[in-house]
Amino acid sequence: MGVRKIVVYELVSLDGVAEAPDGFIVDWDDVMDANLASVIATQDAVVLGRRSYAEWARFWPSSPIEPFATFINGVTKYVATSTPLDQDWANATAIEGGLVDFVRELRQQSGGDVGVHASISVAQALLAAGVVDELRLVMAPRIAGHGRRLLEGLPSIRLETIRSEVSPSGTLLIDYRVLP
Repeated sequence: MGVRKIVVYELVSLDGVAEAPDGFIVDWDDVMDANLASVIATQDAVVLGRRSYAEWARFWPSSPIEPFATFINGVTKYVATSTPLDQDWANATAIEGGLVDFVRELRQQSGGDVGVHASISVAQALLAAGVVDELRLVMAPRIAGHGRRLLEGLPSIRLETIRSEVSPSGTLLIDYRVLP
């Protein structure tokens, strides 16, 4: 078995904002659904930050939004937090020790891809540490104007475009391989 891929999947505005994507992703279409389904189809573990975990643990267990609800409720979830998890959610565990070391070890274990969804600080830490294999962006045709930006404060990182598509709503679906 080879090394598992670490795949960051983020919804962003044209100006790179990833915070509160409901404010700039307003038209979700079938092509975006199919893209998300293909991203999660290969993942059997997810790494989340504490804030995303807290928000998602309230929302997803009762959500009818498929295919993501079934996926995220059933998948193994590792949460980057220094405090005990305050919400009970199936298959969730707090990460012991440092995030980057944990993900490096997880990457060496057998299994499917490891997804990083929504958690801006986790994505930034893993990108900065060079442990991300793919960056999959859903870029809305909107300028958010304010909010936390996904790529702000990162070192120079070389990327190779491996796929791009424009959905019917004008959203750019773009997958990058992170180069060494």
